[in-house]
Amino acid sequence: MKVVITGGAGFIGSNLGRSLLEQPTIDSVVALDNLSTGFRENLHGTDIELIEDTILNPDALDAAFDGASAVIHLAARASVPRSVKDPLASHHANATGTLEVLQAARRAGNIHTIVASSSSVYGANRELPKREAMRTAPISPYAVSKQATESYAIAYGHTYDLPVLAFRFFNVYGPLQPAGHVYAAVVPAFIDAALRGVPLPVHGDGEQTRDFTYIGTLTRVITDAVVRQVTDLEPVNLAFGSRTSLNKLIDRLADTLGFRPDVDHTDPRAGDVRDSQADNSRLLAHFPDIEAVPLTDGLQATVDWFRTLSTYAR
Repeated sequence: MKVVITGGAGFIGSNLGRSLLEQPTIDSVVALDNLSTGFRENLHGTDIELIEDTILNPDALDAAFDGASAVIHLAARASVPRSVKDPLASHHANATGTLEVLQAARRAGNIHTIVASSSSVYGANRELPKREAMRTAPISPYAVSKQATESYAIAYGHTYDLPVLAFRFFNVYGPLQPAGHVYAAVVPAFIDAALRGVPLPVHGDGEQTRDFTYIGTLTRVITDAVVRQVTDLEPVNLAFGSRTSLNKLIDRLADTLGFRPDVDHTDPRAGDVRDSQADNSRLLAHFPDIEAVPLTDGLQATVDWFRTLSTYAR
């Protein structure tokens, strides 16, 4: 089986590619990535083939999808703040890019297509936990573009019988996640700051909550979905119902690091959701044997990986 990952040289994609290649039924993984946020180095030591191009190029998609049985569409212009700064760029990459991927999947023979949506689609709906059937209320251009991603995929399932599965990701973290830039996700941003000896950047009071998902848990779910050809014409939360405030995350991180880092509180960011927690009933209906890696274990693995990098060598 050949599997294509768009955005395959990124944090999630490169971890996922490794997981897929461990399966005896999968003999080929292709990463299509324009390297705008992904890195060739993420694929070193693997047999993943890299095609350096954009999902907005139909010819590149057709070449990558030729002979494939499945595609996992991860390529996106990530980050709420980036979308606030440049909403058109987020729309083109995430909404139009998804349409190009879906069209290519049809041309390739209606191959199994998994797309990455986001918990940000729940937005201003403050009800917890977040259930897939509840009203979505995006409050950032990024969230709107992710709503388009999942909606287009499901529409193609209904209209063209494309076998689809749309996952809503919740705050994924782990090894290979980049840090050291203004749009870094919270876990790598905190670890990076702590290891450099500078205050951790907290937007607001730190009582906002998130449902953190370790990358190893996420890749096991998606790998199983590919192998078993799991489909659904409704979105599926990919998280396990945890609810951790940023202040509590800092406490856990301090225990992992062996010291307590300083914290710098700044103003809340436009477009950020206050609280996030998944209802995982639908996920467990599809993947009853999946168990989430605990936050303490995931943080330890992530810190251990950061400490291998020359940037933080002491």
